[in-house]
Amino acid sequence: MSFGSVAIIGLGLLGGSTGLAVRQYLPQCATTGWDANPETRARAAERGLVARVCDTAGEAVADADLVILCVPVGAMGDVARLIAPALKADAVISDVGSSKQTVADALAQALPGMAVIPAHPVAGTERSGPDAGFAALFQQRWCIITPPADADPAKVEALGQFWEALGAKVEVMTPQHHDMVLAVTSHLPHLIAYTIVGTADDLEGVTQSEVIKYSAGGFRDFTRIAASDPTMWRDVFLSNKAAVLSMLQRFTEDLTALQRAIRVGDGQQLFDHFTRTRDIRRSIIEEGQDDARPDFGRSDHSA
Repeated sequence: MSFGSVAIIGLGLLGGSTGLAVRQYLPQCATTGWDANPETRARAAERGLVARVCDTAGEAVADADLVILCVPVGAMGDVARLIAPALKADAVISDVGSSKQTVADALAQALPGMAVIPAHPVAGTERSGPDAGFAALFQQRWCIITPPADADPAKVEALGQFWEALGAKVEVMTPQHHDMVLAVTSHLPHLIAYTIVGTADDLEGVTQSEVIKYSAGGFRDFTRIAASDPTMWRDVFLSNKAAVLSMLQRFTEDLTALQRAIRVGDGQQLFDHFTRTRDIRRSIIEEGQDDARPDFGRSDHSA
């Protein structure tokens, strides 16, 4: 099976990029979209993020074979209830949220009997809003699909093919496994970034202008991550609480070990640790998941 029409609910970075990618890579697929913010809807229409920006969520999803919810994870249940009366009986409902178990539970509760197949394209930048989207966002990035146990295999396959058509590489796993993996690779790094930038700003005797003026490469990288959408990340941490707290505890233990190595002057432990982590960085580049250029080498965000 394939999807002849796609509705996108939420027209920020991920929703807008999805719409632009569909229009570029699946031009035969009709696209509609809606956002709760009327200013966002107006700008989405100006940019052509989807073929038709609708005035209501129900109008956007009425004829859609695939509905993708691109809203903060804390809003998934409410948005699903909003669109429920207008959905086609055989529509597939998916999302792009960064946590999966809570989203799966919320959507299943709001849409009983519907084909709900959560997904997470692991892609993004620190920018947000309707001007942030660009069609190439998903190229060579992973999209993780977390179907429920009773999902129709044909619909899971169709959703995977949809994301592959937009340039993504697809992996299927359980929501629980996804949440633990992403707690390590995404959620904890964002928490650390938000913390260290806040710490630098709070330090007595160091003015904000000095923090900005003397920012070295490492701090600049942290500030880029910490510039991500506050609403989205608030919801991510609250929705993936257990996995984040588990990883944070492990990180705290590892940090304490490094703290001790510095205190006692154990240079060998520090050298061995830094060597191991440098090798991990090289492996990430070899896997094609990053390069030395900003924003994964994508210079044009308006495409």
